[in-house]
Amino acid sequence: MILQPYPIGVQTFEKIRKDNCLYIDKTQYIRQMMEDNLYYVFLARPRRFGKSLFTSTLEAYFEGKKELFEGLEISKWEKEWKKYPVIHLDMSTAKSLNEQELGYELNKKLTIYERIYGRDEIDIDYKQRLEGLITRAYGQTGKEVVVLIDEYDAPLLKTAHDSNGFNSIRNIMRNFYSPLKSCDKYLKFVYITGITKFSQLSIFSELNNLNNISMDEKYAAICGITQEELETQMSEHIDFFAKSKNESRESIIEKLKHNYDGYHFTWPSADIYNPFSLMNSFQKQNFSQYWFESGTPSVLLNILPQYEVKPTDIGEIRLSLDDFNVALENAESYHPLLYQSGYLTIKDYVKELEEYVLDIPNKEVRIGLIKSLVSSYISVGKLATNNIVRKMSACLMNEDIDGMLKLVQNFLLTVPKCNNTKYEGHWQQVLYIIFSMLGELVEVEVRTSTGQIDMVMYGKKANYIFEIKLDSSAESAINQIESKQYGDRFALSNLPLVKVGINFDSKRNTIGEWTIK
Repeated sequence: MILQPYPIGVQTFEKIRKDNCLYIDKTQYIRQMMEDNLYYVFLARPRRFGKSLFTSTLEAYFEGKKELFEGLEISKWEKEWKKYPVIHLDMSTAKSLNEQELGYELNKKLTIYERIYGRDEIDIDYKQRLEGLITRAYGQTGKEVVVLIDEYDAPLLKTAHDSNGFNSIRNIMRNFYSPLKSCDKYLKFVYITGITKFSQLSIFSELNNLNNISMDEKYAAICGITQEELETQMSEHIDFFAKSKNESRESIIEKLKHNYDGYHFTWPSADIYNPFSLMNSFQKQNFSQYWFESGTPSVLLNILPQYEVKPTDIGEIRLSLDDFNVALENAESYHPLLYQSGYLTIKDYVKELEEYVLDIPNKEVRIGLIKSLVSSYISVGKLATNNIVRKMSACLMNEDIDGMLKLVQNFLLTVPKCNNTKYEGHWQQVLYIIFSMLGELVEVEVRTSTGQIDMVMYGKKANYIFEIKLDSSAESAINQIESKQYGDRFALSNLPLVKVGINFDSKRNTIGEWTIK
């Protein structure tokens, strides 16, 4: 079976089509925008989610490259294929730059188009040059101009929580983008993408007609891959994957869903897969944390410690829209950053309360986040951590919980002692981190009719209840599980229930004893 190659790392629509790479057809959304009469559009999506590819698709469409769209949805609708002048500014090359470096980068971008449309000697600053480009492109072609700005927020992200640095970079970018309002009569279409939502006032101060489609139900699947797209446009790829793994088609789909699905950018919404991870998984015929391993934004790792975020804090949480869909520079918690960056997603909506339920999208993100926070609780090398996780996974597969806890006990003896270990909550966080890295779903403080279970791990072969004590006894932990009848919560589960009482020894800085029933 000969399959189309996967366009991993390729963000140019024309190259994908000419090289006959796999392309998930999103051109119906171009038609939707035109039918909705959208002229100024903003879309926020996490990194590596297909924003740049769709921007490139718009570029080819407005340049009238009909031949690239043969067989795609838009070809059934578009008959004229008019050609417009397009100014495409990719701001992803302006990450982590100081004011002077940003100036050089903007100069380079403008010069590319000034070679085509010229430059007036009275156009000095970046605002004047962009305005001049738009008016000359209109004058020379007689056609309205299309402006595409991809990753508009790239220059701003590093300084998002540094007021001095942010203000200086913001002022440069606000001045640069300002002609998008004054040149309205020369513009056909403006499309702006980014990861985060900075306040419209701070960046696009006069662009009050900007349509933010980021949470518009009609455009929920404009980026990413839906279940339907996976099972239709990638059907042969699923079969090939299943054959190579000697597994059923259904088994492969289930694993892909568990690892990479679960994103929702509004509610209701179809389940959406991370396209970068999905393509990598098919190409490598394996399951790993491809999106997270491709680079964790430094802004994430820099900001989370400021909020003293515990690993168990990042999970199911109920918020109003104003709590997480806010301008990043005005955020009062870490939730807007995690949501807009793709580490939390919408899982439900309670209409009566106008309340959204946010949670980690899938296994890939859960493990990646835990690994990024592990150094705050377990200060050992990555190699040692990976080794213990592999050995523990083998024990869990064999339902050898005793062997798994022996590994944890010995592992913690190698960890340098840290502060704040004299309370049960610290050890709850430690176990949560270790068990989460096994890839299983772990919950803490699980409510029952009689109290709260310290920790539950939902395994493939059994469910595990953990009660944690410090400088007490494992037997007292087991007694609490049974006296409060915690197991009743799982009465309807088809899986066996394993009860585990654990006592930590603060002097030895590890597990002292455990009891399993």
